[in-house]
Amino acid sequence: VQLQASGGGLVQAGGSLRLSCVVSGIFRTRVMGWYRQAPGKERELVAWITGLGSANYADSVKGRFTISRDSAKNTVDLEMRSLKPEDTAVYYCNAFSASQRLPWGQGTQVTVSS
Repeated sequence: VQLQASGGGLVQAGGSLRLSCVVSGIFRTRVMGWYRQAPGKERELVAWITGLGSANYADSVKGRFTISRDSAKNTVDLEMRSLKPEDTAVYYCNAFSASQRLPWGQGTQVTVSS
């Protein structure tokens, strides 16, 4: 079982994308995070959200990214605005807590051109 992210693509700098991750079962209430991994770099946490909807962000994306939960669709979404070339990475969703994570899925590629 994996959590599959979708919604990536190629966008120009300054553009926007919305990523989505379907969550089911206990993951609908767990603290969930969006992570990214750029080529040659370690995977990093960019945003996370509690089961009640309290959101937190890495400094690098604060003010540009918005994480949210859609209870009707059972998704955890990441709205990304004012994208920069340095946001280029494969984006993944998974539990915030390492002990609760599922194996990493394929992620979704986000490429921001300058």
